[in-house]
Amino acid sequence: MHHPRLLFVVTEDWYFCSHRLDLAKAAQRAGYDVHVATRVTGHGETIRAAGFTLHPLQLDRRVGNPLAEIAALIGLLRRVKPAIMHNVALKPAVFGSLAARLAGVSHVVNAVSGLGYVFINRQGVAGLLRPLIVAAIRFLFGSRGRHVIVQNGHDKAYFDQLVTPSRVHLIRGSGIDVNRFVPYPELPGIPLAAVVARLLWDKGIGELVEAARILRDRGVRLRIALIGKPDPANPRTIPEAEVRSWVDEGLVEWWGHRDDIAEVWRQAQIAVLPSYREGLPKALLEAAACGRPLVTTDVPGCNELVRDGDNGLLVPVRQAEPLAAALARLAGDPALRARLGARARQRAEEEFSSEQVIAQQLDLYRQLVPVENL
Repeated sequence: MHHPRLLFVVTEDWYFCSHRLDLAKAAQRAGYDVHVATRVTGHGETIRAAGFTLHPLQLDRRVGNPLAEIAALIGLLRRVKPAIMHNVALKPAVFGSLAARLAGVSHVVNAVSGLGYVFINRQGVAGLLRPLIVAAIRFLFGSRGRHVIVQNGHDKAYFDQLVTPSRVHLIRGSGIDVNRFVPYPELPGIPLAAVVARLLWDKGIGELVEAARILRDRGVRLRIALIGKPDPANPRTIPEAEVRSWVDEGLVEWWGHRDDIAEVWRQAQIAVLPSYREGLPKALLEAAACGRPLVTTDVPGCNELVRDGDNGLLVPVRQAEPLAAALARLAGDPALRARLGARARQRAEEEFSSEQVIAQQLDLYRQLVPVENL
């Protein structure tokens, strides 16, 4: 029986495991032979244990060496000969699409999880790269057999201007396992607001710390915990010394990276993410499934998930004062937390479950390369 090869190209193995592992398992069950090309750090065995073929690949998230990276991708494609190449994030999508064109791969799916660093930041290298990336998207994503997956309506409208709209598919996020992430009763004590994110300025961490300073000065009883670590590969990473200085000042707690995110939401009463832009934030989806109210910014991706006053509170981006006010409001109102949290859980089940998201992805694969019934 023929099993078409499906190749995922992802920069980091941990990201594949956190955001695409369930999809890859479902594709395997559907009859695809799954291969994964990624930088192997600590999750290679998890990928192999799932029955996937693992191809170590150095694809730097920074500028790196484009010619060497594209050459490595071309060599990989000539060896693997995938029926479908699924690139995850903007750099793998651009480089992978070029390599696919040169290696003769017919079907390419480019999953753009959000228009990140290059599109958020207008100055310096980001400002120089943006027009080049837009030109590359028009050229590489628009040809026959190329499809784009976006996670929010704003990005759908943006890509519709660059490539044929029928090849741009809105699939909202990576989905959430609503059986693994379940509601928890609130723990007693001083309320805890948690942000689960890489420690980047573009996640709004600076504004959150400033909001914590405002709340402390006003005597609001609220703990704030940072769950995550700096990301040196990202130009907008926050130095660890700065994070430690905030802890020493008594503004925030720093829990570091955690794999047991459901336990974080068992302990925390409020989820916060003051990001400048997202695809569809999985961290907030997990909190929503655990029945936690969401505080986030009124920007693409975040406002796709959160409706103000329905399942959370929306605040203006890059502003500490409204963020502090929203957190203070929730800290002092358990009934409001309960109402918003219950609605967050309901919407997670109805609109964002893994089953729905994975079914949409598999439908796209089957449209490109039908698989024989097993």
